[in-house]
Amino acid sequence: MNLHEGQRVVRGGTPLHTARAALILLHGRGASAEDIYMLGDQVAEDIPCVALIAPQAAGGAWYPQRFLAPTADNEPFLSSALRVIEGLVRELGQGGLPPRKVLVAGFSQGACLALEFASRNPCRYGGIVGLSGALIGPPGGVRETRGGLDSTPVYLGCSDRDAHIPLPFVEESARVLLAQGASVTQSIFPGMGHTVNDEEIAEFKGLLSAAAATP
Repeated sequence: MNLHEGQRVVRGGTPLHTARAALILLHGRGASAEDIYMLGDQVAEDIPCVALIAPQAAGGAWYPQRFLAPTADNEPFLSSALRVIEGLVRELGQGGLPPRKVLVAGFSQGACLALEFASRNPCRYGGIVGLSGALIGPPGGVRETRGGLDSTPVYLGCSDRDAHIPLPFVEESARVLLAQGASVTQSIFPGMGHTVNDEEIAEFKGLLSAAAATP
């Protein structure tokens, strides 16, 4: 079975040994590492010493069903995708960048994955950015909400009528992450499509700049 470990990883920006922060970028369904890398490159522009890392999902999707499907229906792909992020965070730590210097960000399916990773692996990250995404799992599911995110800044940006990400799921994600100790900022844009706008990019850039400036 062709899972996500061993897929290509697009890397750029500042070499890890001189970087002051790192940005892990997770693409959406049907997109590519190169696609999301371009967004990260735009966000990191004018912010010195940032390493960029964008892994590729096997077959262009991190998991096969919608994010709100029963979790078992998205296995073993979901667990494999989470292991990819875990491995990258571990690699960055070994290279001298602890989680508080690492941002994990994604769009759409990648946003769902970024948020789910943070919820399942709580610690103090440099930031978590979910652009048009929500935590993974069916409505009404039971989720442990222990603390541990230790004021990690989380940014959620989404349309109020996104065809792929219903607004109640974004709002519920904000509540869960707050209960886990995150510092959550939520931007809901009336009538926006399933896309990324300038305000979201500015918020994203602010989080990355703060992480790079933190000792």
